Amino acid sequence: MSVDTLSLNLSLSLDEFDLNLAAEIALSGVTAIFGPSGSGKSSLLRTIAGFERPDSGFIRCADEAWFDTDIYVPPHRRPVGYMFQEARLFSHLNVNGNLTFAEKRSAESPIQRAQVVEALGIGDLLSRQVAALSGGERQRVALARTLLTGPRLLLLDEPLAALDQGRKEDILPYLERLPGEFQVPTLYVSHDIDEVAHLADQVLVLDRGRVKAFAPTAAILERFDLAPYTGRFEAGVLIEGEVGGHDRRLKVTHIDLHGATLAVPFAPELGIGESVRLRIRARDVAVATQAPEGLSIRNQLPGTIARLEADTEAGSVELLIDIGGPRLRARLTLAAVEDLNLREGLSVYALVKSVGLEGSVGAH
Repeated sequence: MSVDTLSLNLSLSLDEFDLNLAAEIALSGVTAIFGPSGSGKSSLLRTIAGFERPDSGFIRCADEAWFDTDIYVPPHRRPVGYMFQEARLFSHLNVNGNLTFAEKRSAESPIQRAQVVEALGIGDLLSRQVAALSGGERQRVALARTLLTGPRLLLLDEPLAALDQGRKEDILPYLERLPGEFQVPTLYVSHDIDEVAHLADQVLVLDRGRVKAFAPTAAILERFDLAPYTGRFEAGVLIEGEVGGHDRRLKVTHIDLHGATLAVPFAPELGIGESVRLRIRARDVAVATQAPEGLSIRNQLPGTIARLEADTEAGSVELLIDIGGPRLRARLTLAAVEDLNLREGLSVYALVKSVGLEGSVGAH
């Protein structure tokens, strides 16, 4: 079955730069619009929603033209659900009233209230006044209200930006469920690479209104040249595997990477064979040229250096290590690389000190 696309070819003059880009975005799963502050991410989302009108170009969603030379579909006629950084709930209505308002806007929506309430865990909040909600609760209610309008495309503009780390971690599992639960393609604006790694299937990287890269999330995270955007300290890879088993005594879960096996913190809620994402940061990978002994690091994976790139000014070297299908990323000092005589094609052992389990990807 073919997947519809959002076709963009637009130019828009902004205060500090021009938004000028062309892209074909598959209308499935989650596409992250990623980049530094002021790169044009929110402006792009507002243009797709119809809040900003391009100077030229076109916007087409599947077989519908939303903007072209002589076409301009206003925001209220575009089948999109837009969620802002701030929840923007109606303070004079309780949670139930906010959801009822959304339902009245889209009487023919295939998305049912009961499904939304359960998926976002807001059943206990329905009688609450908006002022009594926490930041995370407000965002969940705002997301529920947006879904109940029956959007064909969901636009999320940094929905977690105003939340502290604890509340972000609380709401991420709910966001993770959306693609599989409601089958609504999503454009997700963020400047947080951890959010992107957790949620996105593909990433459109923007800088000053231009597309710097557009590829699946794992491919974006592997690229050395995107370090100024993804962050050198947070650099790493995203790989997918399947739950191979649980060791209840040692409290570890084994992940099959179809060529290697990783032990991760115990996650008994995951079923055997379930697909998961693993976020492995470059700073958490060490390298040995022979099988190590007497180490506390349990994940010792044989592999081959696939790529090596030095930053002589910083005195560091980035490596990609092929472990039999997936590739790991490591950052070493230039001195360590020279001492070990590391080079492309050399067989090594990747020592993985920490693994971030980013949740199930079976629905992606």
